[in-house]
Amino acid sequence: MAGTTAEYIQHHLTNLTFGQLPDGTWAFAKSAEEAASMGFMSINVDSMGWSIGLGLVFCFLFRKAAVSATSGIPGGLQNGVEMIVEFIDETTQSIFEAKNALIAPLALTIFIWVFLMNLMDLIPVDWIPELAFLLGVPYMKIVPTTDPNITMAMAFTVFALILYYSIKCKGGLGFLKELSFHPFPPYLAPINFILEGVTLIAKPLSLGLRLFGNLYAGEMIFILIALMFGGGIIWFLFGGVLQWAWAVFHVLIITLQAFIFAVLTIVYLAQAHEVEEH
Repeated sequence: MAGTTAEYIQHHLTNLTFGQLPDGTWAFAKSAEEAASMGFMSINVDSMGWSIGLGLVFCFLFRKAAVSATSGIPGGLQNGVEMIVEFIDETTQSIFEAKNALIAPLALTIFIWVFLMNLMDLIPVDWIPELAFLLGVPYMKIVPTTDPNITMAMAFTVFALILYYSIKCKGGLGFLKELSFHPFPPYLAPINFILEGVTLIAKPLSLGLRLFGNLYAGEMIFILIALMFGGGIIWFLFGGVLQWAWAVFHVLIITLQAFIFAVLTIVYLAQAHEVEEH
């Protein structure tokens, strides 16, 4: 494991990357510089593995709750799932006025999946990376939402749905008019198009970068707190208190960020379905 403070931080912020090296061979990167040199032809294996694995956990838990559901006295899992489903359903109905059976399940999937990925941030930063290092795996980031590739992939998927429903509900010409004739009079269409185009492009950026930025900052704070444990008994005790306090506060952050991503998805898709002015 890395020795200096800089090496320790860099190690914990480096993904397990597989890609093509400058000599044309394919392999796992052995350093952050080597991972950067792979460029586009690479994949962050840890981010993909943990995100897919947590998605399967989500499917398993909700399927188990559905299969074991009873009309009698429900168990803890059924109670929890029902509360979450009702909460997301009520939130969707309060925002989304059109009829589309996809929106509520999509919002539920986003909320739970993002929450589970964010929840990994509460695992002590050294446990799994240290274990992976002992097993011969050089890097292991376990919080997928600290990887912009994951957050922006989710954001651009939502963006694709925004474009699809905008064109489907308003028509290609209607969508173009929406971009060109608002908010200023039609004779300022070029200015309108630039302004509305920026607003449209800002939607996936606001989704992906907000989630990434908040979770990356939270992970960085955990790493900095962990450095205190090697500074003697006073710093060890102080770091323990800080870690506990930040973890308690971070529970709110990881939940809020998952909720914001889900709600903004509903809001953006609701806007895509608005056709009153066209």
